[in-house]
Amino acid sequence: MKKLRWPLLVVLLSLAAIAIILLSQQQVSTPGSAPVLEPSSGGIYAEGLIGAPVRFNPVLDYYNSADRDVDRLIYSSLVRFDDRGLAQGDLAEAWASSKDGKVYSFALRPNALWHDGKPVTADDVIFTIDLMRNDQIPLPADLREFWKQVNVSALNPQTVRFDLPEAFAPFLDYLSFGILPRHVYEGIAPQDIANAPQNLNPVGSGPFMFDHLLVENGKIQGVVLKTNPKYYSKPSFIEQVVLRYYPDANAALEAYRKGDVMGISQATPDILPQVLSEQQLNAYTARLPRLVYVYLNLQNDRLTFFQQANIRRALLLGINRQRIIDRLLGGQAIPADGPIWPDSWAYYPGIEHVPYDPQAADELIKKAGFTYPADGSSVRVKDGVALEFDLVFPDTPIFQQVAQMIQSDWAKVGVRANLKPVTNEQLVKDYLEPRNYQAALVDLNLTRLPDPDPYPFWHQTQVTDGQNYSGWDDRQASEYLERARTAIDLDERTRLYRNFQVRFTNEMPALPLYFPVYTYAVDDQVQAVRLGPLYDTGDRFNSIENWFLVARRATPVPLTPTP
Repeated sequence: MKKLRWPLLVVLLSLAAIAIILLSQQQVSTPGSAPVLEPSSGGIYAEGLIGAPVRFNPVLDYYNSADRDVDRLIYSSLVRFDDRGLAQGDLAEAWASSKDGKVYSFALRPNALWHDGKPVTADDVIFTIDLMRNDQIPLPADLREFWKQVNVSALNPQTVRFDLPEAFAPFLDYLSFGILPRHVYEGIAPQDIANAPQNLNPVGSGPFMFDHLLVENGKIQGVVLKTNPKYYSKPSFIEQVVLRYYPDANAALEAYRKGDVMGISQATPDILPQVLSEQQLNAYTARLPRLVYVYLNLQNDRLTFFQQANIRRALLLGINRQRIIDRLLGGQAIPADGPIWPDSWAYYPGIEHVPYDPQAADELIKKAGFTYPADGSSVRVKDGVALEFDLVFPDTPIFQQVAQMIQSDWAKVGVRANLKPVTNEQLVKDYLEPRNYQAALVDLNLTRLPDPDPYPFWHQTQVTDGQNYSGWDDRQASEYLERARTAIDLDERTRLYRNFQVRFTNEMPALPLYFPVYTYAVDDQVQAVRLGPLYDTGDRFNSIENWFLVARRATPVPLTPTP
């Protein structure tokens, strides 16, 4: 035994060394640490949608966000847009444009199939656009007229060509509509498509397929979708998506508490505090494609002080925008410094930030010659003209409060705003379009328009009949916008929009207040949810192929021996 002791010890030491090496090649698991997990297919995700269904057809869903949410999962488009607003291929595998920017050609993915197994072709794209041109389809008139001016043709079954009447750099914005299958809808007259039974049994080419409707007492309560196993891109880990309809956010929150759904399509401000108090409910926020302004009518001959850039700057300096966001909006907004989204490819990060500074506002107003009159009035006056005007605004509870806070802030620097609530329709038809206003609190909604293209709102040709409601007639800014709208090179467009933003903040033709944000609530069982800036509410599903409910232990990757 004495002779075997040392050899045995050597063997034991060798075995221990080998064990240590083997353990070092495996994943470490210590008491109290979670095992490394990886996504696995399976599970059902149920979400509460706020709204009611009408029809699942991307040509008919323009005015119903609840339908667009469902269609986003069922249908595909030629392109989608990333977080910076840059086009990424969806059905289009690649595309190219001519040097003059008038011709675009798109190659479709050869493996793109409709849910019934038929291939997606250029004829499907042409068929969908032909419908969008038709006067019987409920689309905005300007969108319909746009497509009437664009010639669309098939170069071959997998390539579609667009001929534009003139160069138009934001053209890709107009290609994010869902494509319809021609073979499913051909033969149906445009005026009959709205009532076609195919709208409630849709066939798309997107990541999820229609399975069945949830119907109670003859009323549609929800829709069930299943993963598309032949999807041309990455299939979703989640096998089934159930979308249930609720009249408002409170009803959707109650459904979550009952366990009927795992997500709420939008946590509106009225339920946000309750959502944040739910321990297992995660809130994700993203900027919406909206911008709230105070427009000033620069063409109003009675209020000539609006034509002074320093007065306009003073009015912005005098608004405590952060307080509006914190106290009235529950923090659900981002202060705005200009007309371009802060996360857009076109945004200039060096743009001037105008802070809340009532003292600086007071100095600018005083320097412009406006003083308090001897009679003790609280409104500053110059040559008999008082710093007083009407502020029209949408007659909703939130804008009523925003307008009142602005009124209070301006009163501190000797400016009087007389508040005038009107309906949204009146605001546009009776005040903005006829330029029959002095100042206006406006919520500019640019849903489904990722390209910034400020041309319609700030170019001098739009002062009289377009959407340049402020009447800003600035040749230098207009030149930047003209060139940026036709330039093909993205770097050149970025440079031109940078120059435009600098010019805008120097002149301040309108007062940018804030960008509202969207809050999406999802149970923490749903993993890998990610929310980038939204151009439509359905964009919250942009990364749904990465979401998962089922996970398994990650399989260790064996190390390759070093020779």
